[in-house]
Amino acid sequence: MTTIEIHFLGGTIGYAGANGDEPVRLSGEALLTGVPGLGRLDVTLDVRAAEPVPSASLTFAQLTRLAQDAKESCATGTADAVVVVQGTDTLEESAYLLDLLWDRPEPVVLTGAMRNPTLAGADGPANLLAAITVAAESRFRELGALVVLADEVHAARSVRKVHTSRPHAFASPEGGPLGVVAEGNAVLLHRPAAPRVTLRPTGPLTAKVPLLTVGLDEDPAVATALAGVADGLVVAALGGGHVPEALAERLGDLAGALPVVLASRVGAGRVLSSTYRSPGSETDLLGRGLIWSGDLGPVKARVLTITALASGDGEVSAAFAVASG
Repeated sequence: MTTIEIHFLGGTIGYAGANGDEPVRLSGEALLTGVPGLGRLDVTLDVRAAEPVPSASLTFAQLTRLAQDAKESCATGTADAVVVVQGTDTLEESAYLLDLLWDRPEPVVLTGAMRNPTLAGADGPANLLAAITVAAESRFRELGALVVLADEVHAARSVRKVHTSRPHAFASPEGGPLGVVAEGNAVLLHRPAAPRVTLRPTGPLTAKVPLLTVGLDEDPAVATALAGVADGLVVAALGGGHVPEALAERLGDLAGALPVVLASRVGAGRVLSSTYRSPGSETDLLGRGLIWSGDLGPVKARVLTITALASGDGEVSAAFAVASG
């Protein structure tokens, strides 16, 4: 019998409409009651319910506490695996943060839903069943945090939300899913090639790290305004890692004072490192001291920067050196 600690944080999966201006939310127990086939699994569920919140309002502090509580449960033997249920808006960021903090072999599986229980074709019950099935499968140990939706299993590092509303809204553009759930079985297809980064913050994750998404004719004054305010910066650059020439010098100046990470606003592919050499190119920016993110997308690069800043001097560059492969 596998004991699974399951944390319900809120989100679309439990949204049952509204009573006037007040949302009506189903409890974790109510959601589990509505999952067909759950009784056939050889599991015991330990339900932990927090005050439900939209995932857009989740905080680093809440998720850090969850990670600490879940690790303690696993360390003391009261849990063999962990499932986290939340809204999908920030699910890829939550998953990556938990992955960075998770230094245990037990799986941490995150899931949610794209259609609430009042809609035809609500996907919450199927996603809950799949997540619990994966959490109970021993072959998914030692893989850190996982995201399970639409019967696919994704590594926290690689998964991205790729659609605003369809049930099949999550994908791993570079390597595809690690596994699937088929006929009630969790099947591991392959193990991730990219190394995991685990960090041990020594303080709260409170660093101010804005995300600058670069657009056509971006105003350099935006970067200038961050000097003395931000603790770090992630640049979601154009294409393979490019910015307007006028912005490059400002970013170089910032990189002399705080970690500035070069990512791409494109949804897939690696940031280039040595293809172009014009002002504002990836070669120019890296030469100015920006930190290369590899294929880590900008929202996860921000999570990594904040976590690394809380883990000690020099950790940001070291963490990205591992995460970028």
